[in-house]
Amino acid sequence: MVSDAVTVVLPERVLRVLKERSESEGKTIDEIIGDALLEQFNVSDPEARVELHLKLSEKYLKEAEAFLDKADYVQASEKAWGAAAQMLKAVAYARERRRLTSHRELWEYASRVSREFGEPELMRLWRTAISLHVNFYESWAPAEDVEQAIGDVHELIKRLRGLI
Repeated sequence: MVSDAVTVVLPERVLRVLKERSESEGKTIDEIIGDALLEQFNVSDPEARVELHLKLSEKYLKEAEAFLDKADYVQASEKAWGAAAQMLKAVAYARERRRLTSHRELWEYASRVSREFGEPELMRLWRTAISLHVNFYESWAPAEDVEQAIGDVHELIKRLRGLI
């Protein structure tokens, strides 16, 4: 049986490059590595890319919950935001084979999906996820608001998953 998760040991120099690329491309290191492996091994099956985003969304949501348990609301915020972003990327790729590569593209796609499906609640939930991303940098949200917002991210992910 193949595990869903692997640990990769890399030299510091490679980690620095990955971190720089992560910041410049607005992707997580996991996503960059996953993309690189799909390309390196010529895995062109679109379902593999969708699965990558789905698995990353699940991983980040679990990590958000673990950070909540530790009362680390800043890290919980970022992981929940990452889970929401990965799920939106999964929807875009599953429905249109479209890669969302910036915060702007994520926002515009969330807005479009909300309109097209007549679900204004999706946009409210998306804005909540964005507020968690801001909280990662600003650390201004009270604990109970972070907990409630992560609950909203669960709902957003559930609704978005239904569109795949």
